[in-house]
Amino acid sequence: MSNINPSGWRPTTPQASGAAGDDVTFTGNRALMLEEALIFEIGSTETTGVDFGTAPRATSRLGGLERTDTIGLPGLSEPETVRHYTRLSRQNYAIDLGLFPLGSCTMKHNPRLNEKMARLPGFADIHPLQPVDTVQGALGVINELAQWLVTLTGMHGVAMTPKAGAHGELCGILCIKAALEARGEDRRVLLVPTSAHGTNPATAAFAGFTVEDIPATHDGRVDLEALKARLGPDVAGVMITNPNTCGLFERDMKAISDAVHAAGGYVYCDGANFNAIVGRVRPGDLGIDAMHINLHKTFSTPHGGGGPGSGPVVLSEALSPYGPLPFTELYADGHITLVEEETVGDRHPHTFGRMTAFQGQMGMFTRALTYILSHGADGLRQVAEDSVLNANYVLRAMEDVLDAPFAKSGPCMHEAIFSDKGLPEGFSTIDIAKGLIDEGFHPMTVYFPLVVHGAMLVEPTETESKATLDQFIGALRSVANRAKQGDPALKAAPALAPRRRLDETAAARKPVLVWKDAALAQAAE
Repeated sequence: MSNINPSGWRPTTPQASGAAGDDVTFTGNRALMLEEALIFEIGSTETTGVDFGTAPRATSRLGGLERTDTIGLPGLSEPETVRHYTRLSRQNYAIDLGLFPLGSCTMKHNPRLNEKMARLPGFADIHPLQPVDTVQGALGVINELAQWLVTLTGMHGVAMTPKAGAHGELCGILCIKAALEARGEDRRVLLVPTSAHGTNPATAAFAGFTVEDIPATHDGRVDLEALKARLGPDVAGVMITNPNTCGLFERDMKAISDAVHAAGGYVYCDGANFNAIVGRVRPGDLGIDAMHINLHKTFSTPHGGGGPGSGPVVLSEALSPYGPLPFTELYADGHITLVEEETVGDRHPHTFGRMTAFQGQMGMFTRALTYILSHGADGLRQVAEDSVLNANYVLRAMEDVLDAPFAKSGPCMHEAIFSDKGLPEGFSTIDIAKGLIDEGFHPMTVYFPLVVHGAMLVEPTETESKATLDQFIGALRSVANRAKQGDPALKAAPALAPRRRLDETAAARKPVLVWKDAALAQAAE
């Protein structure tokens, strides 16, 4: 047993060891994984790692608003700074370290080819205010990617500027709002199934609509009859996630669209899970009017801590006239222009406005187009097939150990869902998630979707090999069996991580987000 204080607290007073004259200090270190203090505890506000010459005296232009106190930032040398952030980075989990099974997140491998292309001169070093004649290559990337997205979805047009999935949702809903206003109709209700992503009702409310839930059937899909019963002249449309957050394809999607259209509404589809159907299903054929596509999920551009997102929105013929500016326009001679308010004229008179200051996320466009071109049409089809195959492999490998509430609802799509049903009293989803950390894996998404009690949502993605999946399945089965056997050690997991289990309620309700000098903080109290 090592002399590591599991709390990570490091006493400053040496503790006596067995031998006379020997002292030992508990460092909190675990082999080469070094315990890391806060940057304020490493550096001093009285020092700096950079030497500056005496600044020349100058007349202040701040009108009496000059700072009188010190800035209060710690001074570190270059080695201290580099080591601090490198040590912190080693405590992170990343897709380059192993399987990242977060459900509804599509944490798949980001090919290095994408990164190489995005860093090419002419893509990485351009400015959004450059004259369009100097950025024809970049505009060509945007235009060609737009054509691919329209083709893959079977839609009529696309808005490229939204910068994330939720941003894309807002774009689509604003298109619907503009279309209703053009018809002179005041429809204020958007229907959102309980199996939809949580951003859907948030977006609808943000855009000024009233949100009403539509229940799911016992097999985890939208209750078509309940939806039909609620349709009426006050309903603007439906926001539906397909494949949904239970990992299931909405088999009644065309019937849902037909019913909503017959009632005068529009159909918005959350396309965050498009990687499960890309190359196999065209949402436009299912009656979808608007759908955002997460380039940072389906088309492999980094997301989360890895980089900005991008959420282009494909639009039906009914909604395309209301899409935002700017957009690219390709002429017969190969020249591409960017259509803005000053140049649009009467070609796009019904646009609701714009979503962003400029053209969108250029780096993400370059990575996504590289991914598409390197896969080709047949490769993109295989992306969907492999993501579904991997998810079903996990589902069938675990259903005898963990409750799989929709195991009999047919094959799952891109993700497999389990619940805490059958775990002994005192054990829950959180214990399995924390136990996985000790096994070397990032936990799956937990307690989402809300339609499943104690949900555990696993999305292995198409980029994981069978060998990797077998390792993950073995770890998850081991932890699940420990829980079912009532192993008390599991309640204290993780035991091998840099930090122990938090009091998550206190962390959420009383977070400590600002560092304060301990002596000053105590004096203030």
